[in-house]
Amino acid sequence: MGAKINVLSAGAVKPGLTKVIEAFRQETGHAVDVTFATAPEIRNRLRAGESADVVIAPSEVIADLVAAGNARAADRGTIGRIGIGIVVRDGAAVPNIATVEDFKQSLLEADSVVYNQASTGIYLEQLFERLEIAKEIAANATRYPDAASVLNHVRSAGGNVIGFAATTVVKENEDKGLKFVGPLPAEIQNYTTYEAIVTANSAVGDLAPALVRYLTTSTARSVFTAFGIESKNE
Repeated sequence: MGAKINVLSAGAVKPGLTKVIEAFRQETGHAVDVTFATAPEIRNRLRAGESADVVIAPSEVIADLVAAGNARAADRGTIGRIGIGIVVRDGAAVPNIATVEDFKQSLLEADSVVYNQASTGIYLEQLFERLEIAKEIAANATRYPDAASVLNHVRSAGGNVIGFAATTVVKENEDKGLKFVGPLPAEIQNYTTYEAIVTANSAVGDLAPALVRYLTTSTARSVFTAFGIESKNE
């Protein structure tokens, strides 16, 4: 067993990444320790001096790391893209999201709309403005720092509550008191692309680049796809 590879990763890729990391451990014998956080938390942790060998985050976060000289552009790979999913409590009425107009009406009729303060929530704020329902949504909205808190709220709340989270996270929790209604209508769907990169101060030699390369292999790709992480060209 060699040095341990420390990974700081966005939580949206957790379902597939956990399986891929385990396969990497078994094939190589190298230890990997993964810490999951939201994109804003990843930025803050790195700015505060937290160390990691590999960072997995939305493309804009990765680009910022490269621009600041905090990551190696040559040791960078794309994991895939993830859309936004809609979730309700298991047993609750399923909202109609067949069209954008149906989606809008379902939100306006909801008792509460729940979403996060990270990438998903930032996009939804902009979307509600475009759909001209921002004021109505704001009056009944509950925001949380992360997806786990969003799903806990939807799971435990009564009434007509509609939640939003990364499709991967919703699917992972579908057998835990939640129902995946479906992705946002195609016309208004938003994808976040996630990449992996080796940090400039990584101290594990060739191990970190080896992990990033493994995350982009066909073996890893098949696992990610199974967990709802799409290739960018899909």
